[in-house]
Amino acid sequence: MSNEEDLWAAAAEDLEEQRKMLRDEASKPKEEPAASAAPPAAVAAGRAAPMSMDDKKLEMILDIPLSLSVEMGRSKMLINDLLQLGQGSVIELTKLVGEPLDVFVNDKLIARGEVVVVNNEKFGIRLTEVISPSDRIQSIGS
Repeated sequence: MSNEEDLWAAAAEDLEEQRKMLRDEASKPKEEPAASAAPPAAVAAGRAAPMSMDDKKLEMILDIPLSLSVEMGRSKMLINDLLQLGQGSVIELTKLVGEPLDVFVNDKLIARGEVVVVNNEKFGIRLTEVISPSDRIQSIGS
């Protein structure tokens, strides 16, 4: 395994531990703050309050790198046909012109969209449909 694969494996393991910890936290009953409780002194004085444990957990999750890819279509071919490809070859894809492209994060479908040109020099994708959060969470577990 390469060093990059080791890093991805470690990140995936860490992410799974974080998921488990967050699920455990979510299943615990929440304590309601007292209605008459005064705001912390730091907030009342206009200073930022120290980060809570939940904020720190969220910060860790926000720094996890993800791989985003956009799929224009798919094709199957024989190895012999693959070896015959050269400059100028055209590979026919399963999607039709105008069909939305699939957006994947870490190989999980999260949205669909259409191609746009950004600043006349780069391609982008405008999201036209975002997969519901419950469906996205369900696909992470599978």
